[in-house]
Amino acid sequence: MKSTIHVATKQAYDVIVGQDLLDEVGQDIIKICPTASKAFVISDSNVASLYLDKIIASLRNSNLETAVYVFEAGEESKNSDTYIAILQAMASNFLTRTDVVVSLGGGVCSDMAGFAAATFLRGIDVIHVSTSLLGQVDASIGGKTGIDLPNGKNLVGAFWQPKLVVIDTNTLETLPREQIIEGMAEVIKYALIMDAVLYDLLKNTNLDEIITNPQLRYEMVRQCVLDKTDVVVSDEFDNGRKQILNFGHTIGHVLEKMSDFKLSHGRAVAKGMSIVLNASRKEGLCDAATNDNGIDLIKAYELSVEDDTSSELLAQGAMSDKKKRGGTVSLVVVSSIGEAKIVKKSIDELEAFLEARKEC
Repeated sequence: MKSTIHVATKQAYDVIVGQDLLDEVGQDIIKICPTASKAFVISDSNVASLYLDKIIASLRNSNLETAVYVFEAGEESKNSDTYIAILQAMASNFLTRTDVVVSLGGGVCSDMAGFAAATFLRGIDVIHVSTSLLGQVDASIGGKTGIDLPNGKNLVGAFWQPKLVVIDTNTLETLPREQIIEGMAEVIKYALIMDAVLYDLLKNTNLDEIITNPQLRYEMVRQCVLDKTDVVVSDEFDNGRKQILNFGHTIGHVLEKMSDFKLSHGRAVAKGMSIVLNASRKEGLCDAATNDNGIDLIKAYELSVEDDTSSELLAQGAMSDKKKRGGTVSLVVVSSIGEAKIVKKSIDELEAFLEARKEC
């Protein structure tokens, strides 16, 4: 099983989705970056222990000199200290503009590696080899890169499209169950905002089937990549339609930050989606069936929909979100399964909107 999906952004690239792809990474890089002589691999401590040796062997078999930087796994590492350390390591290894950065890991890794590539020497090529479900269906595609600040998530970054994305769905077999659950939040997001067919697929299967069935995992990931590609191509720089991909994220990022990142990204997004669904029902932005179907799907994949954070704190936190425009936040709501729209809320309007959820 293998598919190549073309992403027709200004700097176009391919996403290869399949199985047993890691051994081919070196060959793939040489095809699209023929002048590269060195590959700088950025990975985290969990993924490096599983796949780094295989990636290095593939790169060296393609006559690419390799250098490596491994950071401590976790969102806590996605900060300015790690970012600067990566840049210093790139400089120490004498990377040039014709060389290439390879991110090996999930969303944290692709965000930081992409940002480092975007800014080192004013921009060098980056390849994403995505190994987590969250990374495969979301973070590795679309060119969003960045790091967190104490004030909020992803407040510093750049749009920097990769030269290639490699998604080997076999790597999901080594993920703990909890990380599959976390990644399912992003899969559910696509189903609710734009893909009723994916919604039906998820509704008629279950978490254990996804964990154990390679064909099902491949088809699910491939469909999510097609969904994200469709949105990214229509709005590369996140000024219009692409904002629907933020469903659940505006509130989820606040919850994530308030927990000092002890609440995982996926679980925070699931709570954010649930909060917005419930509030939308009370505000008349979706009907009861849409609300119930969305909440039931989130719960079916072992994601919590419960949260008692005050509406005031959530609204204030959202005002620090990078999606704020002037005095308003663009909030994504699901109007029906597979359809979403963007509504703008001031802080007072947002607080009132969020307060309405408590009546559900």
